[in-house]
Amino acid sequence: MRTVARKIAEWINRLGSVWVEGQVTQLSARPGTGTAFITLRDPSAEVSLSLTCPMGVLRSVDPPLTDGARVVVHGKPSVYLARGSLSLRVDEIRAVGIGELLARIERLRRLLAAEGLFSSARKRRPPFLPNRVGLITGRGSAAEHDVLTNASARWPAVRFRVENVAVQGAQAVPGILGALRALDADPEVDVIVLARGGGSVEDLLPFSDEALCRAVAACGTPVVSAIGHEPDTPLVDHVADVRCSTPTAAGRHLVPDVTEETRKVLVLRDRARRALHGWVDRERRLLDSVRTRPALADPHQWLAYRGQEVATLRERGLRAVVTELNTEETGLRSVRSRLTTLGPAATLARGYAVVQHVDEDGTPRVLTSVTDAQPGTRLRVRVADGAVRAVVSDQTPRGDRR
Repeated sequence: MRTVARKIAEWINRLGSVWVEGQVTQLSARPGTGTAFITLRDPSAEVSLSLTCPMGVLRSVDPPLTDGARVVVHGKPSVYLARGSLSLRVDEIRAVGIGELLARIERLRRLLAAEGLFSSARKRRPPFLPNRVGLITGRGSAAEHDVLTNASARWPAVRFRVENVAVQGAQAVPGILGALRALDADPEVDVIVLARGGGSVEDLLPFSDEALCRAVAACGTPVVSAIGHEPDTPLVDHVADVRCSTPTAAGRHLVPDVTEETRKVLVLRDRARRALHGWVDRERRLLDSVRTRPALADPHQWLAYRGQEVATLRERGLRAVVTELNTEETGLRSVRSRLTTLGPAATLARGYAVVQHVDEDGTPRVLTSVTDAQPGTRLRVRVADGAVRAVVSDQTPRGDRR
C-alpha cells in the first residue's frame, strides 16, 4: 500500500503547477501559525479540494478572504502520504472581482443563447390552475412568505410542496439541483417556482450557474423564475418558462384570483341565462307562427280539399276510360261490318257458289277453269246454306252461250 501511495505521489508531483477556480467554504488561519488551511469547492458539483497556503500569501489578498468568496488560486498538487489525501500547495490567490464575474456571466449568456435555451419557442405556459405548486426557496425567507401569502390570498385552495435549500453560497447550486429533480419527478407538481429575494451580484451568482440553467431547461415541468427584484436578471430568468420580477409577482401569477374568476363566472352565467331566454322566446314565437298557419289551424280542411281533388281526378279518369272504350267499340263494330260484307259468306248469300273438284289423293281444290273439270269429275258445290255433290257430264267452253 505504501508503494502504491508513493507511486501516486510521484506521478502527481510531475504534474506541475495549476490554476484552480472555486468558492471558499472553510478557512482556517490560526494565529501564530505559518500555514492556513482552506477548503475550495466547485459551485456546481459535490467536489472540494484542500488547500495549504502560507499566511503571507493569505494576508496579501485584498479584500480579505471570507467563506463564500470566489477565488482563483495557483499552486502545485501534492499527496500527503500519511493520510493518502490530495491537497494543493498554494503560492498565489486572486479574488474574482465583480467585473470578471459579469464578463463570465455574459460569455455564458451568449453561449446559452446560441444553443437556443433562451428561445421563446421552447417555453411552456404553466397550467391555469395547477394541482400542486413546487416552491424552491430559502428556509423561513421573505420570498417564501411572499409566494405563499399572495398565492393563497388569490386562491385559498392552492397547494404547495416547499423545498427549502440554501439560495447563496457553496451549497446553493447542488441544493437547488436536488430540489429541482425531486419536484420534477413528483407527478402532482404542475409548476415549479424558484424564489429568492434581492441581493448583490455575488449573492445571485448561483442562479447564473451553467449547470442550474441547463437543468431548468431540461426540466419536464414548467419553471417560474422569481429571483431578486426588477433590476436583477440572472441567467436562469432567461431559461425559465416564465420570469416574474419578484416573489410577490410570482405568487400572483401562479393561480387565478378567486374573486375575479367568481365575477367572470357570474357574468357568464348571466349572459348564458339571457341567451337561453332569448332563444326560448324566439322559438316560442316561431312555434306560435307555425301554429297559426291554415295547415295546422284546421288540418281536416286540407284533407277534405285533397280528397275532393282525388275524387275529381278519379271521375275524370273514369269518363276518359269510358269514352275511349266507346270509341274503340264503335270502330270495332265498323270493322266487323266491313269484314262481314266482304267475307265469302255474304257473297254466297247473294247467290254465288264455290265449286271444288277432288284430286286423286282426296284433297278438294277450288275449280277455276273448265279444263280442270273433265266429264266424270266429281265436284263439290258450296252454297250459302250447305254443299251439294255433282258429276261433270259435259264441258261448255267460254264464249259458248248455249
